[in-house]
Amino acid sequence: MPDLSPRRRMLVLAICCMSLLIVGLDNTILNVALPTMQRELHTTVSGMQWTIDAYTLVLASLLMLSGSTADRIGRRRVFMAGLVVFTLGSLLCSLAPNLGALVAFRTVQAVGGSMLNPVAMSIITNTFTDPRERARAIGVWSGVVGISMAAGPIVGGLLVDSVGWRSIFWINLPVGLAALLLTWRYIPESRAPKPRRPDPVGQLLVVALLGSLTYGIIEAPSAGWASPQILAVWALAAAALAGLLRYEPRRAEPLIDLRFFRSVPFSGATVIAVSAFAALGGFLFVNTLYLQNVRGLDALHAGLYMVPMAAVTMVVAPFSGRLVASRGPRPSLLIAGVTMAASGLLFAAFDGETSTPLLFTSYVLFGLGFGMVNSPITNTAVSGMPRAQAGVAAAVASTSRQTGQTLGVAVIGAVLAAGLTGAAGSPGYTTAFPDAARPAWWIITACGLAVLLTGAATSGRRARESARRTAERLEPAEEGVGAGVS
Repeated sequence: MPDLSPRRRMLVLAICCMSLLIVGLDNTILNVALPTMQRELHTTVSGMQWTIDAYTLVLASLLMLSGSTADRIGRRRVFMAGLVVFTLGSLLCSLAPNLGALVAFRTVQAVGGSMLNPVAMSIITNTFTDPRERARAIGVWSGVVGISMAAGPIVGGLLVDSVGWRSIFWINLPVGLAALLLTWRYIPESRAPKPRRPDPVGQLLVVALLGSLTYGIIEAPSAGWASPQILAVWALAAAALAGLLRYEPRRAEPLIDLRFFRSVPFSGATVIAVSAFAALGGFLFVNTLYLQNVRGLDALHAGLYMVPMAAVTMVVAPFSGRLVASRGPRPSLLIAGVTMAASGLLFAAFDGETSTPLLFTSYVLFGLGFGMVNSPITNTAVSGMPRAQAGVAAAVASTSRQTGQTLGVAVIGAVLAAGLTGAAGSPGYTTAFPDAARPAWWIITACGLAVLLTGAATSGRRARESARRTAERLEPAEEGVGAGVS
């Protein structure tokens, strides 16, 4: 990529953030619309899980493939293709006649999404080469998550209440088209000096692992945890994992370079990403159903209830980027772990949903934790790697985020569905919901504690030394290999 002026670099950052905005908006708007979609499409809790997980599952599976493809044929080209596919998928979702079609069209969105945020982060990583500038840029990038979280519930609530749930997908159309034109005009093309070769076997194993694992978790409550169908799915997941662990180390340029996990900070960033985003997926899923199905709020007022959480995320995310740039990732990770665990604990142990002040306190705490955690995940993943491998390392962290969100919705949704068996649609649904949701809140609390403990254990001096040794081992063997994605 050519050397750009500071003004042009900021313009590139702004355009890349537009892709994050439409993906983030799509997620938060969809959560607000879930109860309305559930009623109009006559589906179950597991059906609602699939509208979310069909997207995050495909996204997680294709992130690294999209990144390596962008390295070979050009990042701008793939980014523009992603905008076209994502925008088309949004249009198709708005026209879906039933749940099956909606889930299928969500996968089309995901194919486009896999070419947006990860490739955009690769463009940012190669545009901002100074570590401090890159940390600040990642902080701005993370702040856009807060903007989408803040705008999504309000915009979604207004659209669902006034026009209908199909209109939530229309918001992506003008933003996607604007980003497409700006990308064509202002973002220069770039490629890796030596792109990584395709790894189709590794890609199929990743899809098999994530797909079977998610399917088993979502469908087990209705099919039975020990049913032949679910046992077969567990066996497929185990075989795919064993295949990855055996096949990938034998490739010169694997889809997932297992040597990265010798770096303590990198392994920690992966665990933190899965834990934090599992908590986010579960938190949004349970709260949306609670506010509308139990408290009886309409979509707009349910969205307004979540604004404090989103507003805090928007404010603290850029601050976290600056804090990581000046003090390293440790302070941000410790704050994130404490506040996310405290948020879940208010629901799990103190019945936070029964008191509006406690409810809002939990929302603010979770927003603070999530706002603090995003920047150190990416920064920790890339900072200890050779520059040629920084994008590939960040790809694993990004995949971990989507995997975490997929598993969070799957696991917490399954726990909630099991607790509500027999109560859905009955007069006892309202009274059954808090007890059914309590195990879910304990899982979210445990995710927060995992962020805290892993952050404390993997961000110290010894961890940095581990990262340095790993980078030294990777550098000679991978010299000249291009960055992947983030």
